[in-house]
Amino acid sequence: MAEVNGVPNEIKSSALELIGNTPLVALDRLYTGPGRILAKCEFVNPGASVKCRTSLHMIRKAREAGLLKPKDPVIEVTSGNQGCGLSVVCAVLGHPLTLVMSKGNSVQRALHMEALGAKCIRVPQVQGKYGFVTQADFKAAEAEGIKLAEKSGSYFVNQYNNEMNVDAHYSTTGPEIWRQSGHRVDAFVAAVGTGGTFTGASKYLKERNPNILCYVAEPAGAEPIKGTPITKPMHLLQGSGSGCVPSLFNYEYLDGTFAVTDEEATEYRKLIGEKEGLFVGFSSAANVAAAVKLLQSGKLPEDAWVVTLLNDTGLKYTPVAEEIQ
Repeated sequence: MAEVNGVPNEIKSSALELIGNTPLVALDRLYTGPGRILAKCEFVNPGASVKCRTSLHMIRKAREAGLLKPKDPVIEVTSGNQGCGLSVVCAVLGHPLTLVMSKGNSVQRALHMEALGAKCIRVPQVQGKYGFVTQADFKAAEAEGIKLAEKSGSYFVNQYNNEMNVDAHYSTTGPEIWRQSGHRVDAFVAAVGTGGTFTGASKYLKERNPNILCYVAEPAGAEPIKGTPITKPMHLLQGSGSGCVPSLFNYEYLDGTFAVTDEEATEYRKLIGEKEGLFVGFSSAANVAAAVKLLQSGKLPEDAWVVTLLNDTGLKYTPVAEEIQ
């Protein structure tokens, strides 16, 4: 705690100090038991998502390693949330930032990034439509981002292959959950985008207690972690369920998966708002839906506590409409 004229105060030095240590809230109005769902409110991060954690950690580690010099330009491919987190971090640290994103991802994310001084390049879709981003759409954006990084010489964050993505959750998310729950965690549930959240947090939690069960929430019909064929490449869970097992994902920590339909994600998004007063995105809703399924599956004791994440704010999404493009 800093002091002014000898008097302690709680003034933060920058937005970077607002990242992490998010509250853990009980969803006791939405789910009345048996058992309990506890959710990390990642939408209170300054970039309004869990990706602020990895943005800060990956950039700090790159600077410490000498891979990124002061004022050097940065580039990344994003579905939006990583871009918003990087926009916060790069604005404070003084790095020019370019972000490449599919046009299928919500335009609010582009507006958010640009409001923080970043440049956002939106790449046309090749398969999906607005609000539904397929693996092919992401690959098109990725190819454009890699090409721009090579041409410009900018530091490429490469969240899908950056081990510091996992380390961010091992060193912050996992320890926070363990501390905030009073060391009482029976299971952990997370949707998978890059795999960083699930792998990092699960690794930490299982090191504390090997009996903790860790599950993945996947979009129904796009369940590569479960190992089934992709029958529905277009779904509402932007930033997760991209149709392949990400390189950072580690099966060592996986105890099972739960499929969540678009209809279930929409229903639980509504319930989280109406029952808990929290406006969140679709992957957050999928996490809660999967947590309910887990508690009702008989895989856990009746009084089990399941921890999950509310990944981002609902303000990052628009109604699905072609004309927004």
